[in-house]
Amino acid sequence: MLKFFIRGILRDRQRSLLPIIVITIGVTIVVLLQTYLTGVFGDMIDFNAKFSTGHVKVMSQAYYENMDQIPNDLALLETGELMNEIQKQYPDMNWSERISFGGLVDAPDENGETKAQGPAAGMAIDMISENSVEIERLNLEKSLVKGEIPKNSNEVLLSDDFATKLKISPGDQVTLIGSTMYGAMSITNFTVSGTIKFGVMALDRGGIIADISGVREALDMQDATGEILGYFSDNSYDDLKAIEISTYFNEIHSDSTDVFSPTMVPLREMNNLGSMLDLIGSFSGIMIFIFVFAMSIVLWNGGLLGGLRRYGEMGLRLAIGERKGHIYRSLISESIIIGIIGSIVGTAIALFFSSLLEKGIDMSGVMQESSMMMSPVFRAEITPTAYYIGFIPGLLATIVGTALAGIGIYKRQTAELFKELGA
Repeated sequence: MLKFFIRGILRDRQRSLLPIIVITIGVTIVVLLQTYLTGVFGDMIDFNAKFSTGHVKVMSQAYYENMDQIPNDLALLETGELMNEIQKQYPDMNWSERISFGGLVDAPDENGETKAQGPAAGMAIDMISENSVEIERLNLEKSLVKGEIPKNSNEVLLSDDFATKLKISPGDQVTLIGSTMYGAMSITNFTVSGTIKFGVMALDRGGIIADISGVREALDMQDATGEILGYFSDNSYDDLKAIEISTYFNEIHSDSTDVFSPTMVPLREMNNLGSMLDLIGSFSGIMIFIFVFAMSIVLWNGGLLGGLRRYGEMGLRLAIGERKGHIYRSLISESIIIGIIGSIVGTAIALFFSSLLEKGIDMSGVMQESSMMMSPVFRAEITPTAYYIGFIPGLLATIVGTALAGIGIYKRQTAELFKELGA
């Protein structure tokens, strides 16, 4: 029977060509959008995790409530002991201490007078210890434009645009003017070891990266840290796991009466990323519903037009004793085969174009004023979902369209079909 249906589809192209084209176009759009938006949203989440949020983040409760202000006066204390405890409790995760800070960077001339100044947003990470993975995580070596990665606690990296604005080069000294953890003024000299290009306008305007030991000295934060970031070992964010770990940690360590007690927060509760994760989760369903609805209407109309031409065939099949229900089911079977063919072709075309888009489209020209923490290169990402998601609208649309069009068989009288056959 299957062979019979396939031969009928291949021989009578008038009844199969239009549905296959419609399904192919629809599936191509669905899969292409899925891979592209998965890549864009995934890059955004990954970038935020690496530079800002981690997969989970440990802070004091007071720090978390005022996180946008980077309140280092509310930082965690005795973090050496806390880090040891967290690493023992979650050995399958990678943990890193960081300090976010801001200040004024002063670039002196040869006489020690101010040559240029600019506000900076800084991040202190572990760059000089032997087992640190922060340099690799932030891709600093590949982002270097000039100079080298800091090897001492008094060396820093500046964003290349910021360094150009201040007219300084690797080897020059800069002065960071800020405030300590206790509110006193901090004036510390650093040597610029290199410049980097983050590729994100928000960071390239005035970014500075320093080793955490040097910043602790500058800000009087010995054995203290603003944030402890946790990353899953496979570097892939798992929302349910992050929520589970955070809930368990807070049950043990958080004290609602102590604003300086540690609290763990999953990525979704920072930088408004929760809505982004929810959008990714619901996008596929919304997209499939829209295309199933649209393609079903087209295929329904196509089925009605094709049905008019095939009423003679239906009359003949009824004349030899075939039941209406069997004819209806055979039409559905044909539609499934057509849906599979269109879905395979559409998925193949979409995956081909998605592979080309994996290199990305550079949107930096239209994102120059953007302050969003995301890469300006929008690229597609082919995930296992891309290989089957197109079959859902492809098959559903053909089945629904044929089912609606085939109802006409039951509405017409057998005598009328015989008459049309005779004509």
